[in-house]
Amino acid sequence: MALQQDPEKLDYVADSDTKASSDDDKSYPARTAHLQDQSIPRDHDPIIDRYTEAEIKSIVRRVDLRLVPICGLMYCVSLLDRTNLSNAAIAGSNEDADSSRSQYISMTKELSLATKNPDRYSVITLVFFITYVVAQPPTTLLTRFFGPRIWLGTITFLWGVTMIGFGFVKDWTALVGLRLLLGVLESGFFPGVVYLLSTWYRRYEVGKRYSIFYLIGSLASAFGGILAFGLMQIQGYPRQKGDGGWRWIFIVEGCLTCLVAFLGYILLVSFPDNKKSRFVWFLSAEERQLIVARVNQDRGDADLEKFSLRKWLGGASDWKVWQQISSDVTLQRSDNEPFANLWSGFGCATTVSYALAYFLPIILNLGLKYNTGTSQCLIAPPYAFAGIVMIVTGWFGDKYKQRGACVAFNAMLCIIGLAVMGWAYGDTRARYFGVFFATAGANANVPSVLTYQANNIRGQWKRAFCSATLVGCGALGGIVGSTVFRSQDSPRYVPGLSVAMGSQIIILAAVGLLTVAFKTGNKKADRGEKILEDSPSFRYTI
Repeated sequence: MALQQDPEKLDYVADSDTKASSDDDKSYPARTAHLQDQSIPRDHDPIIDRYTEAEIKSIVRRVDLRLVPICGLMYCVSLLDRTNLSNAAIAGSNEDADSSRSQYISMTKELSLATKNPDRYSVITLVFFITYVVAQPPTTLLTRFFGPRIWLGTITFLWGVTMIGFGFVKDWTALVGLRLLLGVLESGFFPGVVYLLSTWYRRYEVGKRYSIFYLIGSLASAFGGILAFGLMQIQGYPRQKGDGGWRWIFIVEGCLTCLVAFLGYILLVSFPDNKKSRFVWFLSAEERQLIVARVNQDRGDADLEKFSLRKWLGGASDWKVWQQISSDVTLQRSDNEPFANLWSGFGCATTVSYALAYFLPIILNLGLKYNTGTSQCLIAPPYAFAGIVMIVTGWFGDKYKQRGACVAFNAMLCIIGLAVMGWAYGDTRARYFGVFFATAGANANVPSVLTYQANNIRGQWKRAFCSATLVGCGALGGIVGSTVFRSQDSPRYVPGLSVAMGSQIIILAAVGLLTVAFKTGNKKADRGEKILEDSPSFRYTI
């Protein structure tokens, strides 16, 4: 098909022209201007023209119903399994941990987690991210090689089995080992799903889909506390010989994960360019061609290139990428370097979201002095509000083709909430109100930053690598978030809140710098002075 061949033709022409006259920078506009004439018209395509706008919307809606809910449900159990430590920690543990007044034998007391050197709870929380970060690049590639249905379904089942094992540990070091294993198994899921979703939609459609996907996943954070409170009431085994009810939190949620993994194996679909898959029966062959044509019309990278390790690892060879990951945010000049700012920005965004996931029940319990049951139930309303903010910002970004503005808005909302949480001391209601803004801003920024990145890259293997690296750097934010809220800082937790606010300020700076860099790049491309992302028609989304 001409549609599939033209992007390669354009890349070849661009490379040939650049090499032929690399020593003549002044002639660059003249050399590249003719490339615009060879590109496919952005508003016409023979495959797309066969369908009316209503028919296209109907097909995309079918993709939505088949793809987004099951991905969100699987992410829901993923988030539930990695963050249920906090609910187990206050299931009779942090509250009266060293007292006989506790109704239940606590995880903290039973596994001796209350020591200060080291802080065993923080260690157990932290080690997950070590393997989670290291394993992400290769496990994301396996999503493409094995297919989403087999690979994502398998690792979800395996981490469900691992989670069941959490309920039978007798020593805190066993929890450390299981958390390391959990990090390996979960590492391929989130970046794999982000990569999969990005291949099915055009750039200004993906924002709402990421928001809905992440919103469904956030149900784990919203209702995980209520579920945990119910599970810890279960009587009988393993509630024998001094065992606590907290164990049922892990056992039942692990079984639930295995069930969802089975559903994922049945319902997940492959990539739209995979013509051999039998699990895209809800679309005809012609409708799948339409999906591919729409993506190619938008950014020209729907067709899979032959895998090249050198091409895939190309981003890792740029030392400035790792400089940005360390949050040394500077304005870059080359085409690809600005994405380092996105990576550091995502790490800062997840610093707060992970901190709230791991410590919000404890903050409500020890900081705001709510009892265990109330603390677990009060988690839900802030996450419900966060869901509303996610959907609104996702809709706004897609409709008005704005990404940086949504990220900046969420960061400012988070800063306001964190300030109220830390400095409205003595007013419990005001501090809880601050939880709403902090939770909404932090969690709404996760799909916003993912969309920001997805809109500004091209190429299948580059997309796979950047998805893994972006989410991996988000896990680095999890490392920070899992250590900054210390028990000795209660009830105000000023050091942890200060670090969290600083991370949001970094996001604002990164967005400002990226906006300048992207606008500059677009203007140069409009003048024919440079080609962005190896495509003469590509422009950055501000």
